[in-house]
Amino acid sequence: MKKRSGLWMMMLALVLVFTACSSGGGGSKNTPSTSPSSAPSSGTESAAPSEKPPKQLSLTIGLPGSYEVTKKEIIDKFIETHPHITVKIEDAPWGDFTSKIATQIAGNTMPDVWFQENAAILGYGKRGVAEDLKPYIERDLNASDYVDALFSAQTSDGKVWGIPHGVNSVALAYNKSVFEAANVDLPTDDWTYADLIEAAKKLTIKEGNNVKQFGFIGTASITTGWFPWIKQAGGMVLDDTKTKSMLNDPKTLEGLSQLRQGIQDGYFTNNDFLTANGGALEVFATGKSAMYMMQYSEQVSMNSKFPDADWDVVKAPKAVDGKRYVPFVTNSWLISSRASDDSKEAAWQFLKFYLGEEAQTILAESGSSLPVKQSAYTVFDNSTTKPLNKKGFTEGVAEGGVTLDENASWAEWRLLVQQEVNEAIVQGNKSVEDALAAAHKGVQQVLDENK
Repeated sequence: MKKRSGLWMMMLALVLVFTACSSGGGGSKNTPSTSPSSAPSSGTESAAPSEKPPKQLSLTIGLPGSYEVTKKEIIDKFIETHPHITVKIEDAPWGDFTSKIATQIAGNTMPDVWFQENAAILGYGKRGVAEDLKPYIERDLNASDYVDALFSAQTSDGKVWGIPHGVNSVALAYNKSVFEAANVDLPTDDWTYADLIEAAKKLTIKEGNNVKQFGFIGTASITTGWFPWIKQAGGMVLDDTKTKSMLNDPKTLEGLSQLRQGIQDGYFTNNDFLTANGGALEVFATGKSAMYMMQYSEQVSMNSKFPDADWDVVKAPKAVDGKRYVPFVTNSWLISSRASDDSKEAAWQFLKFYLGEEAQTILAESGSSLPVKQSAYTVFDNSTTKPLNKKGFTEGVAEGGVTLDENASWAEWRLLVQQEVNEAIVQGNKSVEDALAAAHKGVQQVLDENK
């Protein structure tokens, strides 16, 4: 009996020892305590799985214009915060890059991600060179966090071939000193193009047949010249589908005729005057013209070259229908559709970073482009650089931003229109009616050939 009793005592002691070792209340420091709600259903302990390191990826980024166009700080921040992505930069001056990328596409050696004019990106999409970014956007972004220009490279069937590198909108710039000297009321956001024309006449100073001071800088360029003048009169260049020319619309004729008349009658500058006097910014800054339809990016040059000029901006004037049409230009990033799946994902990680708070704030602070992310616009609240009324740009484009009717054949048909506009507006060799008739025929032919 004594031997059996001793055996039971030993077994009891062993049970107590094992029970103490497996207790959660006072167990080993190497054993994590588990709450009832998170305990495995089997009642056994399991170690938390270790976090899998991100897959090593490689990415080639193409930069036309190099870091003069894209902030190096953004690229460096991306590389720093994404150590699992090996980044190679291919940069070149803008013109050289455009030629180089065409050769690379033909040889299937292009970068994984790069940017060009938005119209070029639309063309690449049609040719199957660009990846549709809509699935990426829907997966990772909240579109309401961004301005409408996020979808400037979207086609009528919903595909998104690129996202903006930045937004370059238009506003009406005015030289305060010229207005005050002439005792003319300063422009307001309620101005129409009729108000602009009336003020331009009052602000023009002539000495005999020579104009000493013009009221407005008249240009034949698309963004600040013929396109907004056509739109403000109720005309159109292309229809909403971007497949039909509207250059034969009487309202299109009316708008372009207003621009020509201003130049002919001498209250808008002509091309010869601009060339002889150092260009549009020089003419505006030195008070040789009171008003100028300015693109946002030009503020950098204005502040650098003419720091003492007294100027500001208001929203682009309203059109005859009471609405505002504010042309804006974007260069757009695209992802190569021919890149590997891993490189496409790395490229999207870069674009997602570019659209993030940090990068968009850097872009806003640069002054070279308006950001795409709405929250980055708070940078302008305390800005002390000219123009002080940056809302002329930001709120103007938010209210009435329009692209330049870009489509896959934009580069081709735009050149045709520009040639005819130059004949009528710059050279005066044609009537506006004849120029538009020729442009309408040529543009429609291009559109038909590119359906």
